[in-house]
Amino acid sequence: MSADQNGQNGKKGKLTLVGIGPGDVKYITPAALAALSESDVIIGYGQYLRQVANLVDQTRVQEFPMGKEQERALEALRLAIEGMKVAIVTGGDAGIYDMAAPVFELLAEMDVDERSLIDVEIIPGITAASMAASMIGSPLAQDFAVISLSDRFVGWDQIERRLDAVAGADMVIALYEPSSKHRPGQLGKAQEVLLRHRAATAPVVVAREVTRADETINVTTLAQMTEFEHDKRTVIIIGNSKSKMVGDWVITPRTY
Repeated sequence: MSADQNGQNGKKGKLTLVGIGPGDVKYITPAALAALSESDVIIGYGQYLRQVANLVDQTRVQEFPMGKEQERALEALRLAIEGMKVAIVTGGDAGIYDMAAPVFELLAEMDVDERSLIDVEIIPGITAASMAASMIGSPLAQDFAVISLSDRFVGWDQIERRLDAVAGADMVIALYEPSSKHRPGQLGKAQEVLLRHRAATAPVVVAREVTRADETINVTTLAQMTEFEHDKRTVIIIGNSKSKMVGDWVITPRTY
């Protein structure tokens, strides 16, 4: 390796995006644990850092508030360019509604020589939809779509068009961030769109804080899904026309 391929301290830096899963530490992969143990600096939002607080050296942690994704990415890249091993922790999977996007957007703006100073790795984690699905049967056994109801990055008109399209295609749908204190009515609006295409009796799973201490999982119907507690830490799975409730399970058959 030539000198101009090394960071400022003579070593090539590394940035690792580490998905730490849905909450319970037992769902963190061995690869994620290894990356955290090998990193000089661990960067993340407070909630995610608390998930791994007993697994990492707290002197190596840098906490950022919610909404500071760009700042997290910039700091991580700066340290990696200096030759450090940096981990960005994310809930679930880093590539699904999380830090992979801002990091790679910044990498795309860097020139080739600057990018060559660092290695980048993504370690996938269990995301909320697959975790929730594993707890209530086989709801995702056929084609499904994942849609966030947060309009922070995508306007509501576009979200509604996507909901209408996938509901019309009779796909199972997993909804992320169905509501928050700033947008309490989003799930009700989504329900109206879905009811244009799907029976009111369609099975729905409302899973909040999966694998955490406050976990609640409710199997209900499309007509009643808004009656259960939901917030940004909730994932909602809506079955297709073939999905059915059997006791506490939701089953989507492979055959269509």
